[in-house]
Amino acid sequence: MYLTMNRFKVKLGAEEAFENVWKNRDSHLTSVPGFKAFHLMKGEAMDGYRLYASHTAWDSVEDFQAWTKSEAFRAAHKGAKSHADIYLGPPELEVFESVQEVA
Repeated sequence: MYLTMNRFKVKLGAEEAFENVWKNRDSHLTSVPGFKAFHLMKGEAMDGYRLYASHTAWDSVEDFQAWTKSEAFRAAHKGAKSHADIYLGPPELEVFESVQEVA
């Protein structure tokens, strides 16, 4: 399994707008080969922002990389910069490869 995580610093007071963007967008993920799961996580409020993280799980790094080069990826991210005013900076991407999995 391969896990990608984007960390978002959302300005305090903009949490509802951020969540609505995610709830109302078509991610196109379910049609992508190798996609396993998606979660949007809400963290604690910090110094001027609330931390959020989006997690996507993939069968392999190759599946994730193919997604990032696909038309589905471009469609899912179309207009993303139009909401830049709710963030404190760009998202931070982190990636992880499974070492052990217990089901």
